[in-house]
Amino acid sequence: MHDLVVSEAGRVMQSEFGLSGAEYPVLAELTRAPGARLRILELTKVLGWEKSRVSHQLARSSRARRPRLTIGAAAPRHAEDVRRLLLDRLTPGQVTMLAEISETVIGQIGEMPR
Repeated sequence: MHDLVVSEAGRVMQSEFGLSGAEYPVLAELTRAPGARLRILELTKVLGWEKSRVSHQLARSSRARRPRLTIGAAAPRHAEDVRRLLLDRLTPGQVTMLAEISETVIGQIGEMPR
């Protein structure tokens, strides 16, 4: 389910905004950060990616020189697509259950020793 939603939302990001599925989360996190800056290690933690993947993506994005306006325009569309592809297909009870299950799994994984 996750892969299908991400893939479909990624197609829209690529076709309408020229952002790859990997570029969007990086730019989104940088936009949220104070001063639009994060250390690579902070970004790896937030994204849950390996350092090499983050470094590679930052290099690709800087070569492409993605304007910050792109992420500003893409973010509302991305939220709309996730809502349309996932949340609008569930009942309110299912949304609540999904949130509870997600919080449980994320919390337990976050507590695991590394």
